[in-house]
Amino acid sequence: MTIKPNTVVALTYVLHTTGNEGNSVDAGNKVFVEEAKEDNPLVFLYGVGMMLPKFEEYLSGLKVGDEYGFELSAADGYGEKDPGARADLSVEMFKEGGLPQIGDKLPLQDDTGNRFQAVVTGISDAAVSVDLNHPMAGQSLHFTGKIIAVREATQDELNHGHAHGIDGHAGH
Repeated sequence: MTIKPNTVVALTYVLHTTGNEGNSVDAGNKVFVEEAKEDNPLVFLYGVGMMLPKFEEYLSGLKVGDEYGFELSAADGYGEKDPGARADLSVEMFKEGGLPQIGDKLPLQDDTGNRFQAVVTGISDAAVSVDLNHPMAGQSLHFTGKIIAVREATQDELNHGHAHGIDGHAGH
């Protein structure tokens, strides 16, 4: 079976990034981000918008055992860095848990309920300054991996809009 809309895909991957500040794409400039191995693969419902669109486009038509490798530009990944995507949060917000450190990632939620992470860039007596860009904004994403399993999604998975595990029976 090949990867197409409404299939559940299980795959391994290794993700490296490179910045777009003129870095070449050779291995010396790649930074390891994360990986999913065969004993704990990435499992997702293909074609419902869970993954980056270009990521899915590169996987279309692959089947079990196929290996892949591709690069997504920053624009096709998490976007270019927006220098205006910054905010100052009142230090009052941190009274209970204490002030974060520069470089810490803070879990935030916007007024419509979307969750995201902000990175602390500065701390003053009045405010904690954060960068609201996705941590991988402005970077090219380099994926390599192997397709482990492809199956038709169950009606339950299609109704819920997500995969229920590699075999379709995992908990929600």
